[in-house]
Amino acid sequence: MSLDLSSRVAVVIGGTSGIGRAIALGLAEQGADVVPTGRRANHIEEVCTAVESLGRRTIRVVTDIRDRESIDALRDKALEHFGCIDILVNAAGLTFKKPAIQICEEQWASILDTNLTGALRACQSFYEPLKASGRGRIINIASLSSFVGFFEVAAYCASKTALLSLTRSLAVEWAEDCISVNAIAPGIFPTEMTNGIVTGTPRGRELLLRTPMKRFGNPEELVGAAVLLASDGASFITGQCLAVDGGFLASGVNS
Repeated sequence: MSLDLSSRVAVVIGGTSGIGRAIALGLAEQGADVVPTGRRANHIEEVCTAVESLGRRTIRVVTDIRDRESIDALRDKALEHFGCIDILVNAAGLTFKKPAIQICEEQWASILDTNLTGALRACQSFYEPLKASGRGRIINIASLSSFVGFFEVAAYCASKTALLSLTRSLAVEWAEDCISVNAIAPGIFPTEMTNGIVTGTPRGRELLLRTPMKRFGNPEELVGAAVLLASDGASFITGQCLAVDGGFLASGVNS
C-alpha cells in the first residue's frame, strides 16, 4: 500500500506550532494539500507559506477549537477552495501544572473544552466531507497520559484519556462510513507548550530516566506515524493508538 498523499486534502487544527506544525508540513511533503490552522494569524501565515514552498496548496483561516461556528467556517472554506477534505488532524491542546486539590471548575472545564470537546466538535463538523471522501482519516493527538498518570496535571490526563476513548468509539461508529479514526500518543517532545515543564527540570530528568532511548523526541519524528495513518497504508487500521515515545510505555526498569 502507498504512503503517497497526492491529491488528498488535510486539515490540521492546532497545526501552527509544535507537534501540529511538524505533522502539517510532513503531510505536505508527502503530497497533500494542507490547511494548518489555529488562533494566531501570524503563525498561520508562517506555516502556510512553508506549505506553499513545498508546492502544495493551502488557505489561511483563523480557527478557535472552542467555537463550533469557527470550526464550521473552516470546514466550509476548505470545501469551497478544494472541493473535498480527506484528512483531519486534531492537534490543538492545552495544559497546566497544578495540584488537583487546587484546580477550580473553570480551569478543569477549560482543559476539557479544548482537548476533548474541541476534538469532538471538529470530528462532528468534518464528518460529512470525510464520509464523502470514501477514504476519510481522523488522527487525534493523544498522550502518554492517556495511559499513565502524571504528577499535578490531572485535568490534562483526564482529557487525554477520554480523547483516546472517543477515538475508539468514533472508530467503531464510523467504520461503515469509510472513516478511519486513530490516535498518536507522543512521548516527551519539548514544544512551546511543554518546554518550561520538561527542559532542565527535575520532572524532565525523571522522564528521561524512564525513557529507554534516553532522550526527548523531535516533532519531526512524529511525521512517519501521521503519514501512515493518513494514507492507504492504514486502510485496515482503525480505533488504534500508535505510541511514538522512545520506549516509555514499554519500560519497567531501565537499569
